[in-house]
Amino acid sequence: MSIWWSLHLRREAASVPLARRLLIGTMETAGVDPDISFDLSVALSEACANAVEHGGDDEPGGPSEAYRVTAYLDGERCRIEVADTGPGFPAAVAGRPGAVARPVPDEAEDGRGLCLIRELADHVHIGGTPGRAGAVVSFDKILKWREGTPLMAV
Repeated sequence: MSIWWSLHLRREAASVPLARRLLIGTMETAGVDPDISFDLSVALSEACANAVEHGGDDEPGGPSEAYRVTAYLDGERCRIEVADTGPGFPAAVAGRPGAVARPVPDEAEDGRGLCLIRELADHVHIGGTPGRAGAVVSFDKILKWREGTPLMAV
């Protein structure tokens, strides 16, 4: 079984739960284990929140008013990509699996999103798209299925 979808969303806080609900609904319908669905939905929420907060220069009518979310459920794996047109990541973060952009104080309320994504997903890539401005966060996870799922990968 293979399912994929792509959304072009405005950089507004209301877009984050929309993407999360679509992912959870897709995985529930396909029969993905709820714990895996939850982990991926939290990681997606973090990636979307980063795109909303940091993904552009807020120029009215410009391309930075939106970001893109694409999800693939293909066989035993789910892959999610969130791409924006903002300034991108510092070189210290992009492409380096354990790198963190800046230390985050224990009492901070934000700044942990990329670390959380790395903890919840099996593989994470943080970088950009060659020839284009912006950041791309992609991650994947091996799927587990609910007992008796009719759409389970064979």
